[in-house]
Amino acid sequence: MSYYQPGILAAPVPSQARHLFFALESIEALPQALDQLLARVDGATAVAGFGASLVKALGARVQGLKAFPALTGVGVDNPSTQHALWVWLHGDDRGELLHRSNELAVALAPALRLVGMNETFRHKTGHDLTGYEDGTENPQDEAAVAAALAEGEDGLRGGSFAAIQQWQHDFQGFAAMQQQERDHIMGRRLSDNEELDDAPVSAHVKRTAQESFAPEAFLVRRSMPWIEGDKGGLMFLAFGRTLNAFEAQLRRMSGLEDGITDGLYRMSRPITGGYYWCPPLHNGQLDLRALQASK
Repeated sequence: MSYYQPGILAAPVPSQARHLFFALESIEALPQALDQLLARVDGATAVAGFGASLVKALGARVQGLKAFPALTGVGVDNPSTQHALWVWLHGDDRGELLHRSNELAVALAPALRLVGMNETFRHKTGHDLTGYEDGTENPQDEAAVAAALAEGEDGLRGGSFAAIQQWQHDFQGFAAMQQQERDHIMGRRLSDNEELDDAPVSAHVKRTAQESFAPEAFLVRRSMPWIEGDKGGLMFLAFGRTLNAFEAQLRRMSGLEDGITDGLYRMSRPITGGYYWCPPLHNGQLDLRALQASK
């Protein structure tokens, strides 16, 4: 039996998914809402993450958990749209996900109110809508476990920290570029996904090379595309044993390390940002022992 929420590491990403974001409305009604959450979140078809404000409302503390920083870099802004609770629903049928979303929203009320929803999907075999493969450098197997899952005592071991940003792409601007320019933004060739040795230092691959940080900044990415009308982009999602690796990458991307902004900002911008702690599992249910006592 898994000691962590298996949806965190399950590959490939689901064919369909929904990100649900909840605001805390009633602390008094939280015990009943948590009971409902335990009954409806299995960690596989639904992954749950607690924001810092919800953890504080429970009188608890999870070491390393904080609100997403509104990070301003060299000509770029990374907004914070932090929420109390995040639930990531997996499935194969959009209609089923709609019904599950509605049922969960009703079950968690009045303690938690659904205030945001993003519908995502797997494109091709795991590609961004630009056509480039996503998550090429993801650690695998034991390396993925080491990167994504925390160690420690019961109630913390198997937990994970999720970093989420919704990126909106400028499709017209990107399409107007020459193919070499697009490849240099990404740092890979679209045709064969090979990393380019001659890509500029601003290339996304070079800015986020996980082994180039000290300490190394390994994450497990589970990003998926989104579309709303004529807008679209990538719902970036990464899991780490702490938030340090993601934040180090974001700071470098934003030019705060050396003044060089990631080329990705030339064709896409983040419009949301949130941090969440994903509890481990115990006997097939979310293990909330870390939230039951003040720390």
